[in-house]
Formats: sequence, structure tokens, C-alpha cells
Amino acid sequence: MTVILNIGNTYSRAALWNGSAFEFLPRIETVRLTSAALPAGMPVVAATVVPELKQRLAGADIRFIDSRHCGCLVDFTQVDTSTLGADRVANAIALAAFHPLPAIAVDCGTAITLEVVDAERIFRGGAIAPGRRLMRHALATGTAQLPEVPFSTELPDRIGNGTMESIRFGVDRGAIGLVRELVETAAKPYGGLDSVTVIATGGDAAFFAAALPFLQLAPDEFTHHGIRLAAAE
Repeated sequence: MTVILNIGNTYSRAALWNGSAFEFLPRIETVRLTSAALPAGMPVVAATVVPELKQRLAGADIRFIDSRHCGCLVDFTQVDTSTLGADRVANAIALAAFHPLPAIAVDCGTAITLEVVDAERIFRGGAIAPGRRLMRHALATGTAQLPEVPFSTELPDRIGNGTMESIRFGVDRGAIGLVRELVETAAKPYGGLDSVTVIATGGDAAFFAAALPFLQLAPDEFTHHGIRLAAAE
């Protein structure tokens, strides 16, 4: 058994890989993640976007993946990998392993990221933007009077008639428009949306997949498979 660990900015999720299937463990807030929270006596393969976690988990049997040690699954040599997040590496590998190429992964979490892999399995880059929760927080912390609006899974269908409703309409509808624009632009060099596979993953993926018909909702294990495959090379 191997523990496959995806460490995000807000939450982390571990899963046990038995060689053929995953068994997911409850997610944990990243700020609370320690080696004691992981199953004992098992090797761990991890992707993290939080560098300080490597120090916090020091001493545990953990291999952290990156773009330099994933064999020939995806060619990352055409981009600057010096700051490329391990989660994006894993998403690109999962795209190449399980989906028709060219393909785009839209990871919907604290940040919204795009990963683009072409038909030759070359990683071409992507995009990074704030997610819905981060947009809400930015409005509340960056202004004098605007409140932090509670998170919602429902897409507003009309403009707001008060501050709370206006923020929800602006952020949630704006986020849908943001993803649509990013994906449509990223798909143009490959013939447009009809010629590209587009996968939605991450904790907020269902919200975007429900609103954008071109998004295919990925299974929960999408990024974990990418982490697993990166470590196997």
C-alpha cells in the first residue's frame, strides 16, 4: 500500500493506493496537516503547493514529485518549470494518461489553474487566477465596507439588489466568465473547443462543470493518479 497525498492551499487529501484502486481518507485542513495525520508504516508520495509543508513533514517517508523526475510521461521542457506547481504537474500527467489529447485541465480550488497538454504530450503552459473563495476574501480584506460573502454552490441567475447579492453575482458569474474565456483562448491553437478535451477537477469543479457544458467533471482520483504516475517513473 502507498499513500498518495495531494496538499492544497486550503485542504489536503490522502488516498491509499493498493495497486489497482484508491481508498480515500477524510480531507484535512492543510494548516493542520502533520506526519501524525498520515497512516503509519506506509510510503507516501505527495504533491504540494505549500513549500513549508516539506519542513513540517520532515522525517516522514515522503517523496515529493516535481516536473524533473517524471520520466517521459509528459514533456515539460518547453516551459519554465522553476516555479511550476506539483499539482499542475500531476494534472498534466493525468491528462496525458487518461484523456484524448490535446487536452486542458481546469483545476478549481483556492486558485483556478489551467494545464494544457498538446497531441505530442508536450506541456504548453496554462493560466493561474483566483478561485471563488479567494475572490470573496480579497473583496473583504481589500475594501473598507464589503463583507465576506458565504460560499454558495448555486449560480445566481439575476443581478443583486443588495451588497451581499451583488458580490455573489459578481464573483460567481464573473468566475464562470473567467473560466470560459481562459479555456476558449487556450483551445484556439488546437482548433477550438470542439477539438480539445477539457476536464474540470478540484474542490469547486462541480460548480463550474454544471454551468459550462464543455467541461467534463473528472473523477475524484484524477490528480492523485497523476501524482502516482509521476512517482512511478
